[in-house]
Amino acid sequence: MKFSACLSTGPAKFEAVPFKGDMAKTISVVKDLGFDGIELAVRDPGAIDQDLIIRTIFDAGLEIPAIGTGQAWGEDGLSFTDPDPSVRAAAVERVRAHIAFAKKAGAIVIIGLLRGKIKPNVDERDARQWMLEAFLDICGEASKHGVRIAFEPINRYETSLLNNVADGLAFIDKVGSSNLGMLLDTFHMNIEEPSIEESIRLAGARIFHVHYADSNRMYPGAGHLDFPSIVRTLASVGYHGYLSGEHRPDPEPITASKNGLAYMRRMLREAADR
Repeated sequence: MKFSACLSTGPAKFEAVPFKGDMAKTISVVKDLGFDGIELAVRDPGAIDQDLIIRTIFDAGLEIPAIGTGQAWGEDGLSFTDPDPSVRAAAVERVRAHIAFAKKAGAIVIIGLLRGKIKPNVDERDARQWMLEAFLDICGEASKHGVRIAFEPINRYETSLLNNVADGLAFIDKVGSSNLGMLLDTFHMNIEEPSIEESIRLAGARIFHVHYADSNRMYPGAGHLDFPSIVRTLASVGYHGYLSGEHRPDPEPITASKNGLAYMRRMLREAADR
């Protein structure tokens, strides 16, 4: 398994991204801390210098394992389940832009809150159908470019749609695209999964990416999650992808990221020694 830090390419309301902006400095810091890659949170791929960002990260000897789309929801209010069809269409087009960026970067595209929620006066069946249609569209587009899509179950306090691993896997089966898999986030799993380990085993080979944060959404070791067991279980199902630090920057970004990475590397070493 490899490790990545999360970096927003611009300002963002979302707090659980340790680094925001100041790309050149952050890339240098992430490299010096010992991460293998940088997961990018991108509001609008058309508004950034994609080639410069990719080149700068690659020149530092780092990878781009994943690109997050959540700011299209959090900053621009786009979603797959909005009752306004023009908003839904804009959400799909935004993801198509993320897919084109991901192809150049060799990255997975993450779909979390961009799926939306069931808004007032919207029938749940309609919301679910709109969401399905959007995923069929983006998975088809991504497949043309050899890009994988990672669906992220998110806790009930942030969305009313697909909160746990079992429901997420059922939805993935319904979409039926081989390039659609699962992103597991330990913070959300702590809220929604009866057993994090059993849910990891259930997802198995369909795990494309993993976010780590402790129970309080701080860096691992600052809360009460059983990370030794979580890492052992990921290893037991043959997961070899990235573990990405999507956690709060407290007490400040470098310290939080350094502490989280050191803790997670120790967990990985201990799992290998067992």
